[in-house]
Amino acid sequence: MSHQNKPVRVVITGAAGQIGYSLVPLIASGEMFGPHQPVILALLEIEYARDMLDGMVMELQDGAYPLLHEVIPTTDPNVAFDKADYCLLVGAFPRKEGMQRSDLLAKNIDIFKIHGSAIERLASRNAKVLVVGNPANTNCFVCKHFAPSINPKNFSALTRLDHNRAVSEIAKRVGANAGEVKNVIIWGNHSDTQFPDVSHGYLRTHDHALKKCC
Repeated sequence: MSHQNKPVRVVITGAAGQIGYSLVPLIASGEMFGPHQPVILALLEIEYARDMLDGMVMELQDGAYPLLHEVIPTTDPNVAFDKADYCLLVGAFPRKEGMQRSDLLAKNIDIFKIHGSAIERLASRNAKVLVVGNPANTNCFVCKHFAPSINPKNFSALTRLDHNRAVSEIAKRVGANAGEVKNVIIWGNHSDTQFPDVSHGYLRTHDHALKKCC
């Protein structure tokens, strides 16, 4: 089957990590953009993980994905973000034992300053940026700050894990399943300052009526 659509360029940072390793085959198989959209994957890693990155490329070749137009493994942000349409910023510096939160923020500011600056210079003007690496909200803000010509609405921080935990806790307490809990909001970063907001929360009952749950 031929694919007439122009390939979209997708950057994944921290690509050889566990999250990146799970994302890559889903994107290559069409789960993200659909069965008719070819993709170019730019996989960015630090030099330390270069061997794992090369192994991932070999696995993608073994998969022979029809939608996978090209794979670009690199440790250079200038190569990774060139003409990028979508940027999945998974890689971030993890908090280590004994590390103060200010130290963690300083490490990640350096990383997301580099990524944001590369997006500003090299990516598509309509690039969509999803920040996954924690603290996701702060990292997203830093990245956006250093890419001022990209529409701020194109930046999102993924705090889905914390959202899912809040939804699951509510569902357990009210005797429902998670799919029935609606409109829960998570404010703040992945830390003790995070605030799950249930003031707009609803429970969708089995007859599809809405009632306040919290």
